[in-house]
Amino acid sequence: MSEGGRTDIEAKWAIARDAIGGGRLSVIMPVYNLADAIEANVAETARLFDSHGIRAELVPVDDGSADGTAAALARAVVPKYEHVVVRPVICQRNGGKGAALRAGFDASTGEYVMLLDGDLDINPKQTPWFFEVMAESGADIVIGSKRHKRSVVQYPWHRRIVSWVYFTLVRIFVGLPITDTQTGMKLFRREVLGESLGRMLVKTYAFDLELLAIAHQRGAKIAEAPVVICFGNKFGALKAETVRTMALDSLAVFYRLRVLRYYAKAEVPPKLDHDPLVSVVIACPRRSWMLDECLAALGNQSYRNFEVIVLPDGELSEQSSDIRTGEPSCFQLSTLNFKLLTLPTGKVRPAEKRNVGIKAAKGEIIAFIDDDAYPDAHWLEYAVRYFGDGTIGAVGGPGVTPPSDSFLARMGGRVYDNPLVSGNYRYRYKAGGVKRDVDDYPSCNLFVRKSLLDSFGGYRTDFWPGEDTLLCKDIVDAGSRIVYDPWVVVYHHRRPLFGAHLRQLGRYAFHRGYFCKRYPSNSLRLSYFIPTLFVAYLFVWAILVAIPQPGVMSVELFCIWQGLVSMPMLAYIALVLVSSLSLNPAVWVVTLCGVFASHVTYGIRFLGGLLARRAPCEFIGKDHA
Repeated sequence: MSEGGRTDIEAKWAIARDAIGGGRLSVIMPVYNLADAIEANVAETARLFDSHGIRAELVPVDDGSADGTAAALARAVVPKYEHVVVRPVICQRNGGKGAALRAGFDASTGEYVMLLDGDLDINPKQTPWFFEVMAESGADIVIGSKRHKRSVVQYPWHRRIVSWVYFTLVRIFVGLPITDTQTGMKLFRREVLGESLGRMLVKTYAFDLELLAIAHQRGAKIAEAPVVICFGNKFGALKAETVRTMALDSLAVFYRLRVLRYYAKAEVPPKLDHDPLVSVVIACPRRSWMLDECLAALGNQSYRNFEVIVLPDGELSEQSSDIRTGEPSCFQLSTLNFKLLTLPTGKVRPAEKRNVGIKAAKGEIIAFIDDDAYPDAHWLEYAVRYFGDGTIGAVGGPGVTPPSDSFLARMGGRVYDNPLVSGNYRYRYKAGGVKRDVDDYPSCNLFVRKSLLDSFGGYRTDFWPGEDTLLCKDIVDAGSRIVYDPWVVVYHHRRPLFGAHLRQLGRYAFHRGYFCKRYPSNSLRLSYFIPTLFVAYLFVWAILVAIPQPGVMSVELFCIWQGLVSMPMLAYIALVLVSSLSLNPAVWVVTLCGVFASHVTYGIRFLGGLLARRAPCEFIGKDHA
């Protein structure tokens, strides 16, 4: 390189140094299963910035890798640099690129934030060009673009075609004034990135699209910088599941942006002035492998100011057995890295147990979770941030079916996730959807201000199940909001189809029917009546199709009559077939049967509750909810 070329490059690095000034550049590097390369990549990036006098913090984020990436990042911290610090973030479970970048942003401090893929497909030597474009254009965001006229990209031809089709659709439907969203190098002014992240919902492939769409809608100026990329032979054929997920996520971004106008209305709660103590309350009958799983997941929380109160019938045993293997658990309560308080309550209802926990809690916020659920690593972190808004009294999130559940349990979760079963309430069982205010939410994943619980005495103890519906009614009646956030995730083990699933569903249906007439404010909804109307139709249909051909009716008229009577049933069958669709025949058939059985069970039991003079609330210890 000529002397003039080196001088030109140093001048561009000077632009970056001047922009950063006495602050820092935060470089967030999402990483997944990159143990062989990440230590060297972090060192290369650190040496680069250090050699040019760039005050930077590198924040590599391990997104739940299983190949030793976390250990490699621990080694990457050891070298010391004059201008650069390395601050790894370790996520215990894989949550997708969006979740990893959000975790990295929360751990960063710089006035400028660069998103840089950890595999260094784009060399960070190109950083000065991004600052130069930002300075010249006055942009809030500068993204690397493979389609910039000065970009040099070695890219497989089939990926070029897919990329061109995708971004043509993005430009038409989303309206972004850019030519690329997926290139793994982007520079943000911190406040712009923070405002956008607080409104984001996508965690996986369409994360970049949603991030830029939100920023653009909120008035951020976006510019593009040229990049040099050599992909080599890294990219093979696109996986069908990847294309499907990308397409669905992108359509969801379009729907929220253009139809719902969600991003323009979405709230970002004010920042808390302190880290409030959270008391996690777990009602359970005894120690089990599921309780051990829940406690282990609590030990991995990114938010650390919490205590845990477990409320068993009697003293917790020293050891539990995993019913899946029959082997004793090797999990020791003494190894927990948080304060654990055990309060035996005797054999009482969950509501009574939770009230004992509320009374003993020292936290400002009470987090309720069932012992057959375990939280995502950012569960506490994402929920607590809402309590800076004084109008919010409670926060809930989805209870997702764990992938480790048995086949029939996963099918039970798939039935709950079916739009014909849960309707507008699918968000309770599926990560995704939009933030919203709700007036009823289950206690398997619910955060409530302790002061609010104390004001009306906690849970009512005269109903089970249904006590959480009444708790939410009391919260709303007290003038507080309940907010649902799809990022506040727990993994909730399901009852297997068909017996245990239908028994649980039947209890819920009975109490919902009973509450419709006794506590209508958050239970009297048309959607709850639909399964009962369906059962009534089935009864009438069965009688009508069995009527013998009357002598006064011709064969043709009788066939028309039978067809008209059966049309709703045929439409129902078609809808169930489509909504239950799976390429796996066993999954398809079991889900279809589960949906039908759930409709019939719910419809009959709901009617029973609707007609009942009182609700039998005996405690069923063997199948606690």
